[in-house]
Amino acid sequence: MKVLFLNPFHGGSHRQFAEGWARHSRHDIDLQTLPARAWKWRMRGAALHFAHRVESPQKYDALVTTGLMSLADLKALFGPRCPPALVYFHETQLSYPLPPGEVMDYQFGFTDITTALAARRALFNSHFHHDAFFARLPGFIKMMPDHRPGWVVEAIRSRSAVLYPGCDLPDGTSDPGPPEPGPPLIIWNHRWEFDKNPREFFAALDAVRARGAEFRLALLGENFQAVPKEFLEARERYGERIVRYGFVEAREEYVEWLRRGAIVISTADQENFGMAVVEAVRHGCHPLLPRRLAYPELLPEEFHAACLYDGPEDLVNRLEPLLKRPQTLQERRHALSAAMAGFAWERVIDRFDAELDALVAPPDPDG
Repeated sequence: MKVLFLNPFHGGSHRQFAEGWARHSRHDIDLQTLPARAWKWRMRGAALHFAHRVESPQKYDALVTTGLMSLADLKALFGPRCPPALVYFHETQLSYPLPPGEVMDYQFGFTDITTALAARRALFNSHFHHDAFFARLPGFIKMMPDHRPGWVVEAIRSRSAVLYPGCDLPDGTSDPGPPEPGPPLIIWNHRWEFDKNPREFFAALDAVRARGAEFRLALLGENFQAVPKEFLEARERYGERIVRYGFVEAREEYVEWLRRGAIVISTADQENFGMAVVEAVRHGCHPLLPRRLAYPELLPEEFHAACLYDGPEDLVNRLEPLLKRPQTLQERRHALSAAMAGFAWERVIDRFDAELDALVAPPDPDG
């Protein structure tokens, strides 16, 4: 099939997902994109851009886009030329935490709703995300003063499913490599934004350092706006302990940093999947993750006791012994890495392509 994939926010995990699907699919996927900035303007205006840019949408068998665009607007502009559409929700505004000082713009919640209704199929990137969206949707609708469209809850649920994104990982067996000499290298490879809660991360590092634990630090991850003050302050405070400060553009170099890493930590307030964690663990990092959000889904249950923590104090109490006795990091390294192999594109691409097959299949006359 010929598939049109419109990615209105082509950066970070959104970019990796779109390019990975296009690269591994047995279908011919035409990927058209907009830069990863000004997400609010993308949700409001990307449909206008793509409606003008794509001259002949009818030549495609299927359309794929993400939740950062109004699919309802695009379908209205394409008219009958629009092929059947699938939307992949990396995030939804109904369940996304607000930055400090901001109040919710309800229009974005309605865009989530109309985008899901305009799609023939809506996929969520985790069970946590799916459940959080449907937990908030009824209350959002009830805020309307009257004529509340309660019917949309089941209408969206009936076309929804969960499908974890593919990741660019080595398939099959993979040797994470030997531990690097010196103090353990802690990896931060998340976005440098408020919802990843860098304040709690650096507070934990301060606490273990005060207890005499030594470490080195690689601050990776993308930053789409001004550098948060937590990172500026950390650069001054940790000095030579920071061996890498800033985003690594080249994929090969980024993977090499992950292979050098010993521990990957998340203190996120929002995480619907956790591609950065999957990548780090696959390449040999021991994870310390909150026992909430999507993280319990990423790890097999046998690793929960060792890798999931309950609150800031528990994080510090778990991190300290790993830093002081780094040999314990090797005990689960290979097993954790092998567990992440299931997220490799080679393992999941058939499920994504099957969604495209079903999208264009004629409806079953028997229901």
